Amino acid sequence: MTNLKEAVTTRLAPLHTPTDLSPAAVPGIAAVLNVLLADVFALYLKTKNFHWHMSGPHFREYLLLLEEQAEQIFATTDAIAKRVRKIGGTTLRSIGHISRLQRPLDNDADFVTPLDMLAELRDDNKQLVANLRETHGLCDERDDVATASLIEVWIDEAERRTWFLFEATRH
Repeated sequence: MTNLKEAVTTRLAPLHTPTDLSPAAVPGIAAVLNVLLADVFALYLKTKNFHWHMSGPHFREYLLLLEEQAEQIFATTDAIAKRVRKIGGTTLRSIGHISRLQRPLDNDADFVTPLDMLAELRDDNKQLVANLRETHGLCDERDDVATASLIEVWIDEAERRTWFLFEATRH
């Protein structure tokens, strides 16, 4: 029984991660980064879903495009989570936690046309850019230059994905 009590106490104990960010800034930044992390996980899974279910005359081209984008998106998840931990926050713990925070809508349809897949991902990436800009603003307000700098790279990557998906859906 002592081990259980110790485990609960340890889990609830503050991390005391060294940072020069104000103690008031850390919870807010960690919270918005966790929402962003949930968004990115949801976008990753949707991109993989569409990758796995791609069909049609441009199959190979679209499959490779979505594979490349999914890899880039997945790499972002680890960077976001590590940033949360570096500043002394805690991060997502489960798929349920992700589903409670995510903003991109899931797509459970049995069939989605290739162009509709690409258009949906384009719109989701465009919305991610807006969410990243909003998070960047909060980091600027709280003097978190390092997180803001990372977000600038993620904005550029999401804008590139949006652009490629836009061009692939043009008639």
